[in-house]
Amino acid sequence: MQENGVLPNSLTYSVILRGVLRKRDVEGGREFMDKLWKNMLDQKDLTVNNAAFGNVINSLCREGFFHEVFRIAEEMPPRNSVDEKFAYGHMIDSLCRAGRHHGASRIVYIMRKMGFVPSLVSYNSIVHGLSKEGGCMRAYQLFKEGIEFGYLPLEPTYKVLVEALCRVSHIDKAKDVLQYMLKKGLDQTRIYNIFLRALSLMDNPSELLNILVSMLQNQCQPDVVTLNTVINGFCKMRRVEEALEVFNDMLTGKLCTPDVVTFTTVICGLLNDGRTDEALHFLQTRMPELGLSPNIVTYNAVLHSLFKQHKVDEATKNFKDMEHKGLVANSTTYTIMIEGLCKSNRIDEAKCFWDNVVWPSKVHDDFVYAAILKGLCNSGKLNEASDFLYELVDSGVHPNIVSYNIIIDNACKLGLKTEAYQMVGEMRKNGLVPDAVTWRILDKLHGNTKKQFL
Repeated sequence: MQENGVLPNSLTYSVILRGVLRKRDVEGGREFMDKLWKNMLDQKDLTVNNAAFGNVINSLCREGFFHEVFRIAEEMPPRNSVDEKFAYGHMIDSLCRAGRHHGASRIVYIMRKMGFVPSLVSYNSIVHGLSKEGGCMRAYQLFKEGIEFGYLPLEPTYKVLVEALCRVSHIDKAKDVLQYMLKKGLDQTRIYNIFLRALSLMDNPSELLNILVSMLQNQCQPDVVTLNTVINGFCKMRRVEEALEVFNDMLTGKLCTPDVVTFTTVICGLLNDGRTDEALHFLQTRMPELGLSPNIVTYNAVLHSLFKQHKVDEATKNFKDMEHKGLVANSTTYTIMIEGLCKSNRIDEAKCFWDNVVWPSKVHDDFVYAAILKGLCNSGKLNEASDFLYELVDSGVHPNIVSYNIIIDNACKLGLKTEAYQMVGEMRKNGLVPDAVTWRILDKLHGNTKKQFL
């Protein structure tokens, strides 16, 4: 290169350095880094130096040399060779992309010590990442420090931060974040809704009510999303009576009118609490009275809860009512029906349901296939399960690897080595490759075979 009269610039050195780092040559890397810093002093074009610096930081983070990034942050290249604010920002960005948010917060500390203020976008990335990765206390600390230079979390960051604080029961700190957000002229109802959803992660019904009261006292009118969140939180905590109190206030006009989601949530809460008659009354009587029609999500939730309580006949009746009302079932509905019938030892009904309802509808997927295959296998009908899978393939359906693994697993549990490997062969014939689950199942088969001879 030099023989042809072309002199390497800082960008050239950064590209070579990337190759050296890939070979894990630390000494060679430091040697080229020294050459790079010297070249950057002679390079008059700052944009070239910035690009070279970015290359180096990206390479170091990609290869895991994070300690070198921190060293560079402490011993920044001489002034005028690179834009320092850009350099610190790029370090933060690269570390965040590498999932090193604690490291990125260390760069912020160095940056502030040197008199620089991080960009709000970079700062937000750190707070967001720490909140998601279990570092909510450090995220909260950064949030408090960021207020000094005008930091305002973006909505997704606010959401993950308050959720993380609530998960570890730091409600006071979460409320502190809430109060700060409320003062910033944002949509207050939306800010409250996010906070209420975070509180729902905890078993603390009194806090849910306190925040709802706080909204009303602050002249912030709760919308249907607010109240659905509160009701859902109470139901998750098995506080159905408190959920019904809020729900009744909606029905009597004290609060906004309930929608289909509200009814679905309350119905599920009642069913999970064993109050089937009340739940079905809301579904079959109260919803029509208010001009609301249950949607497929409502019915799926009802069917799932009824099967969970072993109320098979009631579930079957509600499925027929749903069809009578003209609602079209989806694959989730069919999966719930087949799983419920199979788990209730009504295999023949499940098979008839498949033949007469599911297959003609052409609304079926791998979840439905897995449900019926599991049902047949768990009922000791391995041959029928295998035949069912072959029929699917012959009909032009392409089951995924999960369907094959269900049969292979059942064959292995029965010690049927030939049948298990025969199904592996069928899998390969149909263009699928055994995955880690398949090999784990087969490994257990060989372990079981050895035990039989010990």
